[in-house]
Amino acid sequence: MVEKIPQHYHCQICGKAIPISETLCSDECKEKYKAFLKKKKTTTLVMFALLAAFCAMILISSLSGI
Repeated sequence: MVEKIPQHYHCQICGKAIPISETLCSDECKEKYKAFLKKKKTTTLVMFALLAAFCAMILISSLSGI
């Protein structure tokens, strides 16, 4: 006999089955998700800063005449 699995989502951090109305299963996973987002934002900002610095160096070297 085939059993039907009730509709559910999985926690984005640990993968546990959770109700459809939720995204994360516990406060611990919520804290881990916040830390992940903060790290991702910091990494993105650093990459843009490095790109801007690289572009500025190219612009300055091209304007210096050599």
